[in-house]
Amino acid sequence: MLGLYLGDGCISSGKRGVYFLRIACADSWPGLIDACAEAMQLIRPGNKVFRVQRQGCQNVTCYSKHWPCLFPQHGPGKKHDRTISLEAWQQRIVRAHPWEFIRGLIHSDGCRITNWTTKLIGGERKRYEYPRYFFTNLSADILGLFTDALDLVGVHWKQANKQNISVARRASVALMDAHVGPKH
Repeated sequence: MLGLYLGDGCISSGKRGVYFLRIACADSWPGLIDACAEAMQLIRPGNKVFRVQRQGCQNVTCYSKHWPCLFPQHGPGKKHDRTISLEAWQQRIVRAHPWEFIRGLIHSDGCRITNWTTKLIGGERKRYEYPRYFFTNLSADILGLFTDALDLVGVHWKQANKQNISVARRASVALMDAHVGPKH
């Protein structure tokens, strides 16, 4: 849930000190929408989780007075315009469950693609395809949280540019495939 929030979530204040957490999930990934709603319901079992249809996506939403306590990264403005860091208790959770954190970030702001290259072998140009993961975020802090989690689980990564992290080594992609799984 933390990864999904950092990627595609926001917390807004409502009436009487109640906040609502919204996580935007593309209509293309109904399994992700369901998983997000289930996770939100597990966190706040006494609160109603609902889905608000928007153009091309659904906002999975739940009202609670406790969202700013659970996600202290909440604040005014865009996440990439302010400092994003984890509280000590969140760091302990991420260290204990790094794959869940990585999965949330990849499923919100990442993708698995098939990349390709060509090589000249014996005078003949051959095309090679290989899978890789990308994670894209404008926040250097969120990129750092992602790469710290990758380091915890032994995934080799490279910073492709200012806002993209690439995982392309075969063993690291296999680890990601085993623990993150596809969006669905």
